[in-house]
Amino acid sequence: MTSFADLGLEPDLLAALDDVGYDAPSPIQEQAIPPLLEGLDVIGQAQTGSGKTAAFGLPMLQYVDPDESDVQGLVLTPTRELCIQVTQALRAYGKRKGVDVVAVFGGAPIRSQQAQLRAGGQVVVGTVGRVKDLISRHSLVLHATRFVVLDEADEMLDLGFLEDVERILALTPSSRQTALFSATMPPEIRRLADQYLYDPVTVKVKAETLTVDTVEQFALEVPAREKNDALVRVLEAEHPDQAIVFVRTKIRADQLYRTLRDRGLNVRALHGDMTQGARDGVMIAFKGGAVPLLVATDVAARGLDISGVTHVINFDVPTSPDVYVHRIGRTGRVGRSGRAITFYEPRQQRDIQAIERHAGVKLSPWVKDAHVAPTAVTSPPRRHSKPRVSANGSGPLVKVIVSGGRAAGLEPSDIIHAITAATDLDGESVRNVRVLERFSFVEVPQSEAERVVRETAGTEVRGHVLRLELANA
Repeated sequence: MTSFADLGLEPDLLAALDDVGYDAPSPIQEQAIPPLLEGLDVIGQAQTGSGKTAAFGLPMLQYVDPDESDVQGLVLTPTRELCIQVTQALRAYGKRKGVDVVAVFGGAPIRSQQAQLRAGGQVVVGTVGRVKDLISRHSLVLHATRFVVLDEADEMLDLGFLEDVERILALTPSSRQTALFSATMPPEIRRLADQYLYDPVTVKVKAETLTVDTVEQFALEVPAREKNDALVRVLEAEHPDQAIVFVRTKIRADQLYRTLRDRGLNVRALHGDMTQGARDGVMIAFKGGAVPLLVATDVAARGLDISGVTHVINFDVPTSPDVYVHRIGRTGRVGRSGRAITFYEPRQQRDIQAIERHAGVKLSPWVKDAHVAPTAVTSPPRRHSKPRVSANGSGPLVKVIVSGGRAAGLEPSDIIHAITAATDLDGESVRNVRVLERFSFVEVPQSEAERVVRETAGTEVRGHVLRLELANA
């Protein structure tokens, strides 16, 4: 098996990867890191969750000089959420080397971001609009930028940012190294690559590469107030060699850890509010087998690759089918068998059905000593058909952007239902729903658009709180 060291990464980055629990490169990392380290331009076609941030981030950080204050690396993202996510990852990877990563995005005070840029920032991660704004104010200077990344370029296209992206690229040195990552390659993105990348290496990783070999998958319906007792009962019946219990929040992780500890179980917690030293201690104990039971949040367990994990228990239903696949992938490693048990409350039956439909699995009811045929867990292409809404109604339509997309498990019907439930519009007034990876588009009557944005904002769908804004705002 290829290791990160085999790819040619320097010791500071290898140590940082060990800090965050990354053991082995994903397919996109294995294929993209070597050509990027060689200084070649790269086109990467990969889905969210494939590990592409490390694929472009590690080579960029390797060549950044922390003693130079100029902006040496620029990552353009389509959304604020992705900007923050990429920034957090790059800060973790570059921490030991001392690289300063600055995030710039709309919706936050521009003056504080200008101050951060004045103070340093060898790497800037930013949304297209805010980067363009900071350049126009002479707060962001790109004359020394030698590494540029376009992350999720197809979503930039969908948001209408491509012209601005080209303006930004024109302000960077012609000698720069450029990486373009996109889940799909429509003609406009291909043209952009042809124009701004020099003889690029193309790396393509199918979503189906996220698989586990042999996992028996179960579901257990449990009322909320009985979940703690049910967990203890399942652990006693299953006798796991090592198990990860996934929860949604840091508070829940601490609460459940204390509950299990007080019942005499050898358990530790892992979540993002812990100090790095505390997290390291937990990881060492769990990897070494000294602790058989780990209560973890999704963020803390990202990249966790421990071959001895025999069980994954979803104490809280995953926020999306993609998260389910990622969690289940922590067991059944290297050809070994694994068992996965998902707790759900009666009101969450629909969430279980969404997981089964999108992850291509059937979750059998859990009972003691139950066995089912192991199932390969894949991340298949999504089947998001547009709902059939008739075209009656009158007046012009305007486009609204909805935060949340496939990564949050949303479907067109979810968005239509959220809007119609929050307003008095009927479903036929909500048109042309398009669900992308991190956000969605929908068209509503112009006369009702501001009310739709105002009254639907804050609605929770599949555990995700919606934010809406007019596309031309």
